[in-house]
Amino acid sequence: MKTLQAVKFTGIALVLLTSLEVQAYSVGEVEEICKKPQVREFSLPTYQEPENIEVAPESEFTFKLSDWTDPQTIRLTFKDQPAVFTVESNSSFHKVTAKLPPELNGKYVRIDLFSKAVLGCYQREGWLVKVADKVVENAPSEIQVENK
Repeated sequence: MKTLQAVKFTGIALVLLTSLEVQAYSVGEVEEICKKPQVREFSLPTYQEPENIEVAPESEFTFKLSDWTDPQTIRLTFKDQPAVFTVESNSSFHKVTAKLPPELNGKYVRIDLFSKAVLGCYQREGWLVKVADKVVENAPSEIQVENK
């Protein structure tokens, strides 16, 4: 009697384990994992306290996006206004180049980026910069002190 119960228990346990394995893996269903676009090498210094670094008016800047980014989905805005930019693509990355417009001189500017990967997931990124009020022309490169 005990042998018969042990055989039934073992049989039921094998059926349960086999059914769990079948549910855990199915050859026909391979899930594609989407990698978000990666952003790197943003060329402007971002505004942070206490450094208060300002960028020159009408500065040109660049950043790179990973090669799995769909370049057709790249959206760049300054203060929620569409920005003009160019994209240069190669097999390793997409290089985005843009220039701060003159109407942003002397202001804090949020630069926002939206991009999608080829598989559909997306990335939002942003940078805060402080644009200097105006370009100082003919500024001395060194300060000279007179000795009396």
